[in-house]
Amino acid sequence: MFRRPLTWSVLAVLGLVAAFAGYWFAPWKLFTDRTVDDALSTPAPVAVTTAGNASSAVPSGPVVLRQGTFAAHEHATTGTVRIVRLPDGTRSLEIAGLSTSDGPDLRVWLTDQAVSSGTSGWRVFDDGLHLELGKLKGNRGNQVYPIPASADLGAYRSVTIWCIRFSVSFGAATLA
Repeated sequence: MFRRPLTWSVLAVLGLVAAFAGYWFAPWKLFTDRTVDDALSTPAPVAVTTAGNASSAVPSGPVVLRQGTFAAHEHATTGTVRIVRLPDGTRSLEIAGLSTSDGPDLRVWLTDQAVSSGTSGWRVFDDGLHLELGKLKGNRGNQVYPIPASADLGAYRSVTIWCIRFSVSFGAATLA
């Protein structure tokens, strides 16, 4: 059987298909974890105004502008996100306590799409406006991503961990 040229041709084609499938799907990533522990900011307490006793204190530290909690999509995803304005005026997206699957070509995006549950919500985030903040640093832990000064945060409603290769959300959070 192995003396026939057709057998060797079929084995060569099967080998190439298996190599391509291994590269494209990266199945080993289902069993790998990358933990990141970026330093998260400590937001300043919010000044409280009471009747007859108005406080006009300006926070001296970081201020949380918007925040949310991840909802799972294609893969189980948990953790929280917040957009923070630092004392120097720069803004960053902080992901705290992230837990999701590793995958090929994962990115962190700010998007204008609403977060919905179920499979219908998995593929909507590339339909409208989105801003890539960078490659996902790891699938576990705390991470910080700078937000460009030119970004209009009012245009974005959610954060997603987006898989470029398969055009699917691993998880997303509504920014409130």
